[in-house]
Amino acid sequence: PVVEAAGWSLTANTVVKRPELLDLPALLDVIEADMADAPERKQWEMNSTLAQIGITTESLRERAIAIGERLGVLRDYPTPPNCTSPFAPSWIAEMVRRNA
Repeated sequence: PVVEAAGWSLTANTVVKRPELLDLPALLDVIEADMADAPERKQWEMNSTLAQIGITTESLRERAIAIGERLGVLRDYPTPPNCTSPFAPSWIAEMVRRNA
């Protein structure tokens, strides 16, 4: 699980820096199928990848948000005031708002 989490962390980084190297729709397929039942650390990094796809790729944003809503991963994560929630739909919306 630690190595898988590291792989997903690198994938999230690649989404931001070199998305052309990745098949983003296929990544969303894997996230949608596997994230809900993944071990906690791997789940966190898959969620980060989901959020980065939604933040950086406008054409996939609606799908990324829908996956996050449907899976509900980190929906109830305690988030201090004035911080961005790690719940992917909230995270995506806030970062898109900030970058507008």
